[in-house]
Amino acid sequence: MRVGIIGAGGVGVELISYLLTLGNMSEIVLVNRNKDKAWAEVEDFSYVESFTYARNTHLHHGDYADCAGCDVVVITAGATLKGNQTRDELLGENASLIKTIVHELHTYAPNAILIMVTNPVDILTHIAFKEGLYPRERLISAGTLVDTARFMKIVSQKVGIDPKNINGYVLGEHGKGSTLPWSICNICGLDVDTFCELNGLPLLDKTQIYQDVIHAGFEIFYKKGNTNHSIAASVFRIIRAISNDEHSVLPLGVYLEGEYGLSDVVLNVPVVVTREGAIKILHYKLLPEELEALHVSARVMQKMAREVL
Repeated sequence: MRVGIIGAGGVGVELISYLLTLGNMSEIVLVNRNKDKAWAEVEDFSYVESFTYARNTHLHHGDYADCAGCDVVVITAGATLKGNQTRDELLGENASLIKTIVHELHTYAPNAILIMVTNPVDILTHIAFKEGLYPRERLISAGTLVDTARFMKIVSQKVGIDPKNINGYVLGEHGKGSTLPWSICNICGLDVDTFCELNGLPLLDKTQIYQDVIHAGFEIFYKKGNTNHSIAASVFRIIRAISNDEHSVLPLGVYLEGEYGLSDVVLNVPVVVTREGAIKILHYKLLPEELEALHVSARVMQKMAREVL
């Protein structure tokens, strides 16, 4: 599999590390506006091959034309959060850039699956989709996969169970507008309350856990300036699901066309991921208040999208 990465910032470079040491990629192309930085990152990574036992991967830097034939292209380029700036405030800075990038990629890699990472990730995916170049199954927001990972970890610490045995999804917008539908969450196959009751644990404070999930990324950002590790890991998870044709279910941002009663918006919902992209949106019977929370998130996203479309 050939992977293109647009942007040599913290997430893009961290993703390369995952792909080189844990992946099964034949080639990785790094595209960055600062070509010296791209060259230096590639040169630095070239020595990793001496220490790894994964498949040797051809890694090089280049331009959009070098993304020709890529199966997946990850877009991480763009302005990043500064100080107390919000993801929403980034929208104006990054919207026109994303349009340019998507047109460049379509010229050389029209059959690729695009994974959007640049913030605000869901609205930028919407903007990219509206350019009419890529179908919705091949234009994906990495969205709430990282939020879901934070949820799994936080709950695991409360109940003393490995986070991979915590099942559930953070849906809606990546960020403060996300929603956590507890009705479709479980621990080791049991609904959350039943698991706690049967195993002598206090019931979880669901409101507090939701707040902890929402603020987890912001707390990390304010103390170290970015949140590259977990986001890169989440993108790697998506790429692995694609490369292995897994049919795995992941909460990702896709353009909705009537699902959950919503249209003309990119929101994170459970989707089936294969070699062809996000091929199917799964339907869950959410509680009325959970569905309404998803609709509230959608209305906010639609309003923001209209301001730049």
